[in-house]
Amino acid sequence: QEQLVESGGGLVQTGGSLRLSCVVSGGISGYTMGWFRQTPGKEREFVGAIRFSGGSTYYSDSVKGRFTVSRDNAKKTVYLQMNSLQPEDTASYYCAASDKYYNAMYFYKSANEYRYWGHGTQVTVSS
Repeated sequence: QEQLVESGGGLVQTGGSLRLSCVVSGGISGYTMGWFRQTPGKEREFVGAIRFSGGSTYYSDSVKGRFTVSRDNAKKTVYLQMNSLQPEDTASYYCAASDKYYNAMYFYKSANEYRYWGHGTQVTVSS
């Protein structure tokens, strides 16, 4: 059973940046890692994902060009760099690990494809 722990959330002004981190207890080298976010009363929303090799990434249209997912397998850590933050980015952010392989990164948009989840970190963007 993997344990995922997110950190780096906080309060930031519109236009600011934050970098979230997610450490996986057993390591991340065998997983495709994803980031999701959720606000109260809404379904969990896909943000971005990175393949286990680090060679492929995939983003939702709402964050493309502003957010970047990266990983450091040696440090067992995946990152979400968030730039040009907007109030609508306010949410709890979750990292997740998938042990499934799909040739097309598109499939990793679904939360159902992930086996392990962290408990989330809150990001609040003030206007």
